[in-house]
Amino acid sequence: MGRFLTPIFFISIFSFLLTACTYQDCPPACAEADLRGWSKPAFDLSGVDLRGANLAEVEWGGPLQEGVNLRGANLSNADLTAADLTGADLSEADLRGANLVGTKLRGVLLIDTQIDDTTLLDSKWRLVWQLVNQGGAGQNLGGVDLSGANLWGVDLRGADLSQARLDWANLQQADLAGANLSGAQLNWADLRQANLTQADLSEAGLKWADFRAANLTAVNLTRADARGAWFTQAAIEGINLQDTWLSGAIKPDGARFQ
Repeated sequence: MGRFLTPIFFISIFSFLLTACTYQDCPPACAEADLRGWSKPAFDLSGVDLRGANLAEVEWGGPLQEGVNLRGANLSNADLTAADLTGADLSEADLRGANLVGTKLRGVLLIDTQIDDTTLLDSKWRLVWQLVNQGGAGQNLGGVDLSGANLWGVDLRGADLSQARLDWANLQQADLAGANLSGAQLNWADLRQANLTQADLSEAGLKWADFRAANLTAVNLTRADARGAWFTQAAIEGINLQDTWLSGAIKPDGARFQ
């Protein structure tokens, strides 16, 4: 049968060898690489040129491990459809023209990340990018879904976040002074060292939220559900705890509420 090998056979062999070479050469030669299905690379991709690479359905990291480092990477025109980028560092990365529809972006760092009108990005994560890079002080964000967003250090002073979904959000060192968070859901949110001075958290969901070393001066926690929350070393002068659920929560001195 060797005498009758079809062109399709040779094309298949060529494609196989090309794919093998692609994997062997990347990194550093990752531009235009076909990396579909690539599973959890163990090496640091910081600064690697992934321009035009096809990364469809790639798993870059899971929710129980640190995300991959893509800081400064060139992902312009890359296909990241349905990829798992949980916890990844995409700060300063180039995502212009990239397709991130359906991409898992929980906990992703988007500081100084480049996106434009050609970037295909779910509206939730485009809003997160805007808040991270442009701030959200005084904005009307009532009822928005920001669950799992990395909003580390974001300026949200005086913002209306009533009824917003912020479960599992990273709000470390965020400025939420005077913000309206009434009825918002912040279960398991990370608010360590955040400034919540005079914020309204009445009727908010705060189960297992982390307020360690946060400024909670004059905060309204009326009828909030803060069961299991951590308040270790938090400033709580003037805090309103009327009808607040605090069973199992940790006081600023380390003792538990009963």
